[in-house]
Amino acid sequence: MRLPLLRPPLHRVRALGRPSVRALMNLRELISALNDFASPSLAESWDNVGLLVEPSPPHTVNTLFLTNDLTEEVMEEAVQKKADLVLSYHPPIFTPLKRVTWKTWKERLVVRALENRIGIYSPHTAYDAVPHGVNNWLAKGLGACTSVPLHPSTAPSSPSEGTHRVEFCADAEHLDAVLSKIKGIPEISCLTTLPARVEGEEQTRVSLMCSQKALLEVLALLSQNSLLYPKTEILLLQKPLLPHSGMGRLCTLSEPVSLSDIIERVKGHLQLPHVRVAVGAGRTLESPVKMAALCAGSGSSVLKGTEADLYLTGEMSHHDVLDAVANGISVILCEHSNTERGFLSELRDALAIHLQNKINVIVSEKDRDPLQVA
Repeated sequence: MRLPLLRPPLHRVRALGRPSVRALMNLRELISALNDFASPSLAESWDNVGLLVEPSPPHTVNTLFLTNDLTEEVMEEAVQKKADLVLSYHPPIFTPLKRVTWKTWKERLVVRALENRIGIYSPHTAYDAVPHGVNNWLAKGLGACTSVPLHPSTAPSSPSEGTHRVEFCADAEHLDAVLSKIKGIPEISCLTTLPARVEGEEQTRVSLMCSQKALLEVLALLSQNSLLYPKTEILLLQKPLLPHSGMGRLCTLSEPVSLSDIIERVKGHLQLPHVRVAVGAGRTLESPVKMAALCAGSGSSVLKGTEADLYLTGEMSHHDVLDAVANGISVILCEHSNTERGFLSELRDALAIHLQNKINVIVSEKDRDPLQVA
């Protein structure tokens, strides 16, 4: 005799193929994590990066939506996919908005974002600078190579205060009066004194950090004393360079490769049927390429003056291309966003790890370069 079941059989918690439940992230927590991934301080001074549009708090994020350009079509896709934060590589707000109406497409982006409680964040040139960013991804299209930034970034927080360090020695007779006046000068920090022996006499060595403006006042003060001024040393404080971060990349291929082969590699990496090519003076498609300089997006200002066999970028002015060709440098142009957009898939995977899979990270399917070959 079969006994009746005392409890119902266990069922699977979730169906096969259904994504696991993810935790939400507070917007501020997520922005902090994104800033840790690529510090906005690495962006160019002219850029507009970071959180650009913020819904009223509290705002939680379950879906992070990645795009290269935030167009109206892409914004509607973000709405349909219930995005809570759009990460747009290019900042959709660059020049200041004087009003937010329905008149222009960029104003409408802000309206649609706030109506649907969607934040907008842009990293732009911060992602160009970091070693795990856009330019290093673009360099993979060349094949095996080593690369260094063309224009290294500087450490954002060193030195923390002041642009100059001033050091001088004073005897006991003048020390107190000089220190009293120096302490009254704004923008002076790290004022220290240490005993010192100068030409057999006991003196005090004074060291301070100051701004450019304060430096002029300090020197004016010290110049009033003929004993102090000749003993004054001025050091210009420069921020140390970050060897692996910065704008553009200078790539040295492990083995020379013909220009024609490089063209095919770049087309394959960017998944493009066509690119534009200018062959350097005295070169051919079979000429070897050993050194390539590249910059995602618009690379003229970054690449100009760099000695290389090849320039690889999205776009350059007509005259900058002529200059490069005259100097024997070949040029490959792929259109601006084509040198950036493919990075988003790699970024999606990197952010999933960086954010510990706490939220969904998806890439736009509508985002595309506005130019086509007809």
